[in-house]
Amino acid sequence: MSGRRNLIWLGLTPEPERELPVTVAALRTAARRTAAAPAEAAEAERRRVERLILHGTQRGWLRYLAEVTGLVTAVAGREGPGDRRAALRAAEVVLDHHRMLIGLPGPGYDRTAADRSALEHVVRTLRTAPPDGDRG
Repeated sequence: MSGRRNLIWLGLTPEPERELPVTVAALRTAARRTAAAPAEAAEAERRRVERLILHGTQRGWLRYLAEVTGLVTAVAGREGPGDRRAALRAAEVVLDHHRMLIGLPGPGYDRTAADRSALEHVVRTLRTAPPDGDRG
């Protein structure tokens, strides 16, 4: 290995960096059932994303996005608490990111195949589900 970091993955859209901290913080806070201030949770998530982007690898970034996929899948399947609108937004952002991986060299696109499939299902489910208050 040359010791040089492969940075090509950073050329994808900055949308995850902008959108995910607030939505993921909302999902994590609901999952922990804590009273943490939303602003504090969002700032902690923003710092995590920033560290991954500035100092991480594509593999680490994809692991983070897999965590997000797990959170939104739990909300969509009603196996975990959380704001369904936040889950839908996070799912859409991650799905768009994963679809763009096809244009990059390397195994990223293939690595995310299962997550793409799960996210496509989540997006369909959350777009057609009644609002949280209308469960029938």
